Amino acid sequence: MEKVYKIILISFIVLMAIGGAFLLMGNSSHIGEGPSYNASALSNNLSINMDNWRYDKTNDIYYQIGLVYCMNPEDATYESCGIYVPGKYFEGTKISNGKYICKINESANVGNYTAGSAPIVMPIDTPRYSACAAPTRYKADKVKAYTDEGFIYLDAGCRGKDNAEAPDGVVDLKSAITYYRFNGDVLPGNNEKIFAFGHSGGGAQSAILGASGNSELYNQYLEDIGAAMVDKNGNRLSDAIEGSMCWCPITNFDTANEAYEWNMGQYVRSSNTFAGALSNDLAEEYAVYINDLGLKDPNGNTLTLKESKEGVYASGSYYDYMLGVTEESLNNFLNDTTFPYTSSSDAIEGMDGNAQSDDGEMPTKSNVSDSSTTYKTAKDYINSLNGKDNWIKYDSSTNTAKIASLEAFVKHCKNPSRPVPAFDLLNRSQIENELFALDAKGPSHFDKTLGDLLNNNSKKYSKYSDYPKNYAKEYRADLASKDSLNNSMETRVNMYNPMYYLCDYYEGAGSSDVANYWRINTGIEQGDTSLCVDVNLYLAVLNKVGKDNVDFSTVWDQGHIRAERTGSSTSNFINWVNDCLN
Repeated sequence: MEKVYKIILISFIVLMAIGGAFLLMGNSSHIGEGPSYNASALSNNLSINMDNWRYDKTNDIYYQIGLVYCMNPEDATYESCGIYVPGKYFEGTKISNGKYICKINESANVGNYTAGSAPIVMPIDTPRYSACAAPTRYKADKVKAYTDEGFIYLDAGCRGKDNAEAPDGVVDLKSAITYYRFNGDVLPGNNEKIFAFGHSGGGAQSAILGASGNSELYNQYLEDIGAAMVDKNGNRLSDAIEGSMCWCPITNFDTANEAYEWNMGQYVRSSNTFAGALSNDLAEEYAVYINDLGLKDPNGNTLTLKESKEGVYASGSYYDYMLGVTEESLNNFLNDTTFPYTSSSDAIEGMDGNAQSDDGEMPTKSNVSDSSTTYKTAKDYINSLNGKDNWIKYDSSTNTAKIASLEAFVKHCKNPSRPVPAFDLLNRSQIENELFALDAKGPSHFDKTLGDLLNNNSKKYSKYSDYPKNYAKEYRADLASKDSLNNSMETRVNMYNPMYYLCDYYEGAGSSDVANYWRINTGIEQGDTSLCVDVNLYLAVLNKVGKDNVDFSTVWDQGHIRAERTGSSTSNFINWVNDCLN
């Protein structure tokens, strides 16, 4: 009988433990077991001081800066944020030293929004996956366009490849999101309606936030920095966002090298070198990946690649779709553009407006047009692109064009600006090698497919004088290593790959809460990454959230910028958020 009692007691304890875990789960189906923090400790450390607001009367903005959003920051210079609120959303009383005590004005409205319904917009300014220092000074011109519209502006700093490694940047951004939600009882806005936006590395991290909401892979890292993972009542907080705006995202690093060579490298690399041989093999591996991925076009047709000639995969439904996207970009340009037209696609800007690409180099234009040339008619412009090759056929009666092949487009307009391999360089000197560094050990290799090629094809590659035989061993060592939280390189690469959460091909499919709204724009002539990255992300999102909830543009005659077919990127982003919510 005593043995029976023990079994009953043990069963009761197990059931209570399971029940406790479910009580800690929030409303989201993908929020796992809660952390060990108690709500009291979080309240003592992360509750916002509502007596500490500043007020810009001229622009009607209340703001606080220097808000540390986690309990155990590695560097508060980066792991802190500023919050900027339209003045009407608060009832503010001036107390001392220019400070105000504020409470929410429930009856206020700005534009289409009330203090309870306003969206929160979150910039991600991390070109080259760099660290982003949190704001230290108030700059009205940075936020006014958004607050005038009725948006709340959450400006979070985050660590980057300068002072940390993947996945720390997105960990910090998720922590800033839960910080705002932790204080949602005293802050205005609908904190379920958070929209992230960014360009290049920032566009990539916006995409990762959008795809990885509440992924349990991040829990260890969030706990490590003391993020607000539960609210003031002990209920689990969500780190998912409502919308993701991505300009030219540099991401999907499990296949970024392969996609780059399939889209560009296989057409222009010399075949008589190790780099050329590796380029062709990477392109072939990309075809294998696409054929396994199961990606579908907007009509629901599965996209695949076929070998058109030895070593070149330039046929199949995926190839046709990519050619169609390229052709559509040109025809949109012809429809949008009023001639005479002066080309300006060699302007490369980061989110701060500086002229730069994601890898720190100015991509070169390979077509014959430049910013100083004005074209009187569409036919003049097409003739300048064609040169002597006539790879574009233009019908002036319909103002439409047809492109002969992706190869022709690449050779005239999209020469690769990166070497082989584009993102995981053999000597570990690329930006992305720094992103996947292992703590204090320095830059690391991360591409498993590339590592396998070096290991399996050493005999083939050894005939080339430029083949570095020792690199295969270095790839093996880096790919087998783990970070300080005992997570593998493969796991960290998955965490920085939106496709991991969006496609059934990956184990992560269905393990996160994906953003409801997406906007993905890219300059078609950029050499910083393959067009495949943007197209694949669009199609994966399309099949996840539906065509009404995703907006996608490849912008002709533009490079690695906040590419827009017409208008300004800021105005178009604001209008998109309004369209999503109204």
